[in-house]
Amino acid sequence: MMVQTGPKHVSLTERIRNVVAIALTWAVSIGLAGCGPGDSSGQQSDAVKTAHESGPRDLAGNPVDPFRGNTNKAIVFIFVANDCPISNRYAPEVRRLYERFHPNGIGFWIVHPNSDESAEAVRKHSEEFQYPMQAILDPGHVLVHRARVHVTPEAAVFLPDGRLVYHGRIDDRYVELGRDRPDPTKQDLQDVLDAVVKGDAIQETSTRAVGCYISEEP
Repeated sequence: MMVQTGPKHVSLTERIRNVVAIALTWAVSIGLAGCGPGDSSGQQSDAVKTAHESGPRDLAGNPVDPFRGNTNKAIVFIFVANDCPISNRYAPEVRRLYERFHPNGIGFWIVHPNSDESAEAVRKHSEEFQYPMQAILDPGHVLVHRARVHVTPEAAVFLPDGRLVYHGRIDDRYVELGRDRPDPTKQDLQDVLDAVVKGDAIQETSTRAVGCYISEEP
C-alpha cells in the first residue's frame, strides 16, 4: 500500500510493502500508530473468490446489487481498507454523516475493494470501527470502476437513476500523507448530500482524495 494524490493504480505487492512506511510516518508526524496488518493467512474466503467472478458480495458470500430496488434519494459508497490509517481515522466522520443523512433518505454502503481482505477480517473491522451500515466486498472492482475511485477512503454518490454525481474525498482534512488540518475547511460529501436532501439540481463533481491506493490486482 502507498498513499496517493492522483488517479494512479499500483500493484498489490507495492501496496503491502509500503504499509509499514505509512504507519511509521503517521506515528512520527502526528503521534499516531499505524493500524495492524491485513489478513496474513494467505487464504481468501469463498465469498471473496466468488466475487472476483460475479461482482460485489456480502460477507456471507451472497451477490449484492446496491442499485436494484433502491428507494433512497441517493446512494453513498464509502471505500475503505482495513490497514489504511487515513481510512480508519475517518470512521467517526462516516458515522456522523450516516446518522445525519440516513434518516433523510440517503443510503450508505461500506465497500472493501482489496482482494487480500477476507469476509471475517472485514466483519471484525466493521465491528471495531462501529460502522452502522452494511459492508460489502468488491475485489473484482465492479463498484470501484463504476464509482471512478482510486484510494481509500474515497466516497461516491449516485442518484436513483444510477447517475454518478460525486466522487472524491470526504472532506479536505488531509492535504497529503502526514499533513492534516485540525478541522476541515470544506466538507465536500456533506455539501453534496445536503443538496440531494433539499432537492437541488446537482451536476457531477469530483475532488482529489488523499489515501491508500486501491490495488489494480483482483
